[in-house]
Amino acid sequence: MSHGHGGEVPRAPEHRPHGEAAGLDPRRARLITLFAAVVTHDRAALEAVRHAAPIGEPDAAWREVVLMAHLFCGFPRTLAAFEVLERFGGVGTPSDGELSSDDTDLSAEGAALFDRIYGSNADTVRGALHGFHPDLARWIAEHAYARVLARPALEAATRELCAVAALAITGHDRQLASHARGAIRCGATPHDVQATLELVLPWTPEPLRARAREVAAQFAR
Repeated sequence: MSHGHGGEVPRAPEHRPHGEAAGLDPRRARLITLFAAVVTHDRAALEAVRHAAPIGEPDAAWREVVLMAHLFCGFPRTLAAFEVLERFGGVGTPSDGELSSDDTDLSAEGAALFDRIYGSNADTVRGALHGFHPDLARWIAEHAYARVLARPALEAATRELCAVAALAITGHDRQLASHARGAIRCGATPHDVQATLELVLPWTPEPLRARAREVAAQFAR
């Protein structure tokens, strides 16, 4: 997974999707659009998707999408997204059930999600992370997976499609392959992966588009 953002991502200002993509569930498409707008710091797209929210949204899933974005773009962009969205109605107030507490222990859920995403390669990935730095491995396990991605307010398949979107936009091919496979393992379809890539084309630099499609076609099976 990605743990930072390498600067501004070029966008196509004439083409800002409001959360529609052929073949994607409209609600899921809105969430992926929201996620891409947060990751790329696209204020206009944040405003557009917020204005296009149907009755009943924003809801807990919206809040989860914005919260999890910090794993892919850092806290500054996540904070900026909350500030922009607040100017146009916000994303609602979390219920008590959405809030973590100091004694919340999702370590088992986080480990199970990691295993589900990486499949038979899970232990190899853990070993590689530990080889980079033991604290990095621990932070990814305890924070990224247990404290963020295993939260129940957003299903794993949509979280993984959001990851696919962010990794395509930022050009992380190897991690894109992992999370394209992860999305399928969590219940998405290969078409969902391809449709996600099409949905985020406005934020994906031209040189990265063909490569993202190629990676997804190879690994989203």
